[in-house]
Amino acid sequence: MQFYLKIVSPDRLFYDGYVDSIVVKGTEGDFAVLPNMSPFVTKVAIGKLKITVDKKDKYAAISGGYIDIRNNKVTMVANACEWPEEIDSERAEKAKARALKRIENKEGDILRAEIALKRAINRLSISK
Repeated sequence: MQFYLKIVSPDRLFYDGYVDSIVVKGTEGDFAVLPNMSPFVTKVAIGKLKITVDKKDKYAAISGGYIDIRNNKVTMVANACEWPEEIDSERAEKAKARALKRIENKEGDILRAEIALKRAINRLSISK
């Protein structure tokens, strides 16, 4: 049995189709979404998204958002979502280095630097 998944980000429709399951990182940790789940809405954290279709796993980097689950239809609104082949590893490495430098030197908004660091590390882990 499958359910319908739609993932949108500010710049595109990232995914639109039927899936067996997904695993995503919420604010309380990773959770799986399966067919016939009870309805709920929650935040999605920066992390790895695993989509299983016909017993094949696909991975993506997601940079936060929220997920709405109801009646075998899942809608995810993501701040950003990328497939591994779309990730510019060199750019992510530079972003990681900038964020680390700002954190180490206590320059500017440290919270924003920590978030940028998490995004860069996540993107790099998915791209490999």
